[in-house]
Amino acid sequence: MTTKITSGVEVSINATYLGDKSQPDFLQFVFTYHVFIKNNNAFPVQLLRRKWVIKNGLGEIEIVEGDGVIGRQPILKANEFHEYISGAVLSTPIGFMHGLYYFQNKVTAEMFEVIIPQFKLEATEILN
Repeated sequence: MTTKITSGVEVSINATYLGDKSQPDFLQFVFTYHVFIKNNNAFPVQLLRRKWVIKNGLGEIEIVEGDGVIGRQPILKANEFHEYISGAVLSTPIGFMHGLYYFQNKVTAEMFEVIIPQFKLEATEILN
């Protein structure tokens, strides 16, 4: 698991290769990642937007941006958390993801960025 705390918001990610959903002969490697976000601040925050940078083993980059996560814009009070599972499909058996979440302090309305730490997507069954 990869973890990073930025501006009092903790982001932890654990990625898994889904060999049963992948089709290596067609260059489709399917991964899932479990994201855990915790507000360590004394004030409530809301996750408004996300920006993901997905890099495959050939160095090709895809940027994915949008509102919230999985169609939601969760508000997290002090010490509350939100978790979700999402996925990515790469054309190579290895890659990396990282990015940013854009949060708002619900007391001051100030916007701030939270780093999504880089983590590896690795088709361990294929690479071993």
